Amino acid sequence: MREKDIEEYLRKRVKESGGKAYKFESPGNDGMPDRLVIFPGNNIYFVELKAPGKKPRPLQVKQMRDLKNFNCSVSVMDSKEQVDKFIEFINRTVYGLEESDA
Repeated sequence: MREKDIEEYLRKRVKESGGKAYKFESPGNDGMPDRLVIFPGNNIYFVELKAPGKKPRPLQVKQMRDLKNFNCSVSVMDSKEQVDKFIEFINRTVYGLEESDA
């Protein structure tokens, strides 16, 4: 599976869950996460997507650490299963749903 496939899956699942997954580009700031994911209630997440088994590059790790130091939520996902777990988390925390309710 390619990174592109996981990214498309994330976009689809976020949209189904009532959110937006914007392609995030920050000129002059290489290494920023791929997507800015937003849900109702000011729930904002930075998501770095990778092909299965791939790890973030050192510059990406630095950028994610910097975002976390500003108390931002940052995740790395390299599988559809991780995307599904993220959506389950969103359903619980943003919408107050249990897995059986979704």
